[in-house]
Amino acid sequence: MNNNVATWFELPVTDMQRAQTFYRNVLQADFKDEEMGGYQLAIFASEEGAVSGMLVLGEHYQPSQTGAVVYFNGGEDLSAPLDRAVKHGGSVLIPKTPIHDGECGYFALFSDSEGNRVGLYSPS
Repeated sequence: MNNNVATWFELPVTDMQRAQTFYRNVLQADFKDEEMGGYQLAIFASEEGAVSGMLVLGEHYQPSQTGAVVYFNGGEDLSAPLDRAVKHGGSVLIPKTPIHDGECGYFALFSDSEGNRVGLYSPS
């Protein structure tokens, strides 16, 4: 049994190819493409047992900057994925910001190619 609070996420997209290209470039992510019940899915590659998720194109999935926020591992330097996000059509909403003076790490928020508000986290 997995004790993670979160176990799966789904990011809505309006252009699957554009969204996959964005996340390949920003996070260096790989995907497994699938279709299920009329929905196009791009599942983030991850290690077995890791929390993961997918990009979803279909009815009832609308990108948003006001809903829940998914935080991705930003690595050791949040400026690298933030720079890649801007280079590939996103924008920085909140730059690298310390959490409790950096004692709990750092976060940043950006807008992705689809208009979703997405977070990055780094311990340093």
